[in-house]
Amino acid sequence: MDRPDGRAIPDLRPISFTPNVAPHATGSVLVSFGNTRVICAATIEEKVPGWMKYQGVEGGWVTAEYSMLPYSTHERKSRDISRGKLDGRSSEIQRLIGRSLRAVIDLKKLGKRTIWVDCDVLQADGGTRTASITGGCVAVAIALNRLMGKGLLKDFPLRKLVAAVSAGIYQNEAILDLNYPEDRDASVDFNVVMTENGEFVELQGSGEEDVFTNEQMTAMLDLSQDGITTLVGLQKEAIIAADKPSSGDLDGLAASFQP
Repeated sequence: MDRPDGRAIPDLRPISFTPNVAPHATGSVLVSFGNTRVICAATIEEKVPGWMKYQGVEGGWVTAEYSMLPYSTHERKSRDISRGKLDGRSSEIQRLIGRSLRAVIDLKKLGKRTIWVDCDVLQADGGTRTASITGGCVAVAIALNRLMGKGLLKDFPLRKLVAAVSAGIYQNEAILDLNYPEDRDASVDFNVVMTENGEFVELQGSGEEDVFTNEQMTAMLDLSQDGITTLVGLQKEAIIAADKPSSGDLDGLAASFQP
């Protein structure tokens, strides 16, 4: 079985994290999964949503917004504002990003704050939601480190890192980290969200006009777990790099992986 870009079955695309690309955000990173590139920025507000006040809910909140820029795809994609509403796909993805991050954050330790995680897709070549979750976690960790450094937090709220990757059945084989041609032609598509400890946060999987066996599902999950182990290592490097002295035009060093 030949993959379009020549990768082996268990290979991730080249992965990189470049921190501090959005200077006005509390924490930010440009994450690249091959030709998929997403800017993830975490901004912290010293207030919580109104519903938390009204319901007397303790702690803070984490929420996400996801957008594909008009030039991120081969054909121009209209901005949501031009249609007057958020499209269903974007709404579903930003809810997934928010759920994934809240699963690993102690909201009580966050205090009465809201973390906004903005994920803007610069270039889409498959896996934009998994890149957004993986990069979003890095942006949040950078932001929380800076709050800790200023003495605004007593305890670090991020309990563990979370990352995500796609897997699928392509030409009857389980493969990892699908690019757009593979995603388009795959008979089964999975998105796997896991913590650094190997715990599942969310699984999204479906047959694309086809079915899949238990053996195929196990193969996809095994590939995903190995891929997420690599991603977590790169996340940690990027978080550390974010607060190193500036290098060139960016305030950090890129953590990267070439298969």
